[in-house]
Amino acid sequence: MWIQTELTLKPRQRGFHLITDEVENALSQLGKVTTGLLHVFIQHTSASLTLNENADPTVRGDFERFFNQNVPDGSHFFRHTQEGPDDMPAHIKASLLGSSVSIPVCNGRLKMGTWQGIYLGEHRDDGGARRLILTLQGDCSD
Repeated sequence: MWIQTELTLKPRQRGFHLITDEVENALSQLGKVTTGLLHVFIQHTSASLTLNENADPTVRGDFERFFNQNVPDGSHFFRHTQEGPDDMPAHIKASLLGSSVSIPVCNGRLKMGTWQGIYLGEHRDDGGARRLILTLQGDCSD
């Protein structure tokens, strides 16, 4: 079985946001997959996806502070600034973190570690809605 669907995430403020529940809720067929793989891809160059800590929200704040310190807005050496001082830093952050994650599926559930969740990294002040492509492949139970 192969299933592919698009999920549009509501606009979020800049930062790191847990989106695991939204991804799972967009896949009504997930519960039928006995063994498989979910691939999540974001169709944007100024936002990212990554897996990390899902319990303590201070981790997401630490991620944001780390990336803002190491890839600051408005750096004098950036030439790509047509969309504002957060544009090029957003592209760099997205490249460092990546545009996709793949997660094993077992017995109808994402097989992540106990403390893992899917993060959306929103790297723009006004990034807007973000589109994800969810591709689920697997063997199904009847």
